Amino acid sequence: MRRIQEAFAETVKRALRLGVHGIEIHGAHGYLIHQFLSPISNRRTDQYGGSLENRMRFPLELFNAVRAAIPASLSVGMKVSATDWVEGGWDLVQTIEFAKQLKQHGADWICVSSGGISPQQKISSGPGYQVPFAEAVRAATGLTTMSVGLITEPRQAEEILANGKADLIALARGMLYDPRWPWHAAAELGGQVDAAPPYWRALPRQHASVFRETRYGAR
Repeated sequence: MRRIQEAFAETVKRALRLGVHGIEIHGAHGYLIHQFLSPISNRRTDQYGGSLENRMRFPLELFNAVRAAIPASLSVGMKVSATDWVEGGWDLVQTIEFAKQLKQHGADWICVSSGGISPQQKISSGPGYQVPFAEAVRAATGLTTMSVGLITEPRQAEEILANGKADLIALARGMLYDPRWPWHAAAELGGQVDAAPPYWRALPRQHASVFRETRYGAR
C-alpha cells in the first residue's frame, strides 16, 4: 500500500516535469481508491476496512502523498463516485463526508461522478443526471465542485454554473465527438476564445467576435 502511494507521488512528479499545471486523482468508477471507499468491495477487517473512517484512510493517505509532491502553488483535486447505485453501497452521505475530509487535507476541488463498482448498479441516467450529486456536495462542503455526465449542450452547462449547482463543468465524450466544443459554446453564448493564427482563416463571418479582435480571413 505504501508502494502504491509512492508510485502515485512519483507519477505526479513526472507529470509536473512535463508542464502539467494541476492534478486530478481518479477515485471513482471502480478503480482502486473507489474500491477502498465502497463497502461493497472493501471487505477488509483491519484499520483500512469496516467503518467509514477506516475505508477513507487509504484514499486520504494517498491524497496526502500526492499533495506533498505538488508545489503549494499548484492545484490538486479528486474525482469520486457519489453513489454506487446499489443498496448498501457507497452513497451521497458518505461522499459528502469524504469531501469534507479532502478539503481539510488540502484538496482544491472535487469532481462528482457516480457508479462503476458493481454490475448490479441501477443507474437512472438522463441529461445532467449527476448534477444533483455535485450540487449537494457543493452545498454541504463549500469545496469547489465539478459536475460531469451527459452535459452536452452549451446552454445546459451555463445553466448549471449560473444557478450555483457546480463551479466547473467537465466534458469527456462530448469533447471526443467535438474537439471544438468550447469554440462552438463561445459562439452560442456570446463568449470569446483564443486561437492560434493558423485557425483564424476558419472564422465564420456570423461569429466574427469569437476569436476576440481577430478579423483576418473572416468569411
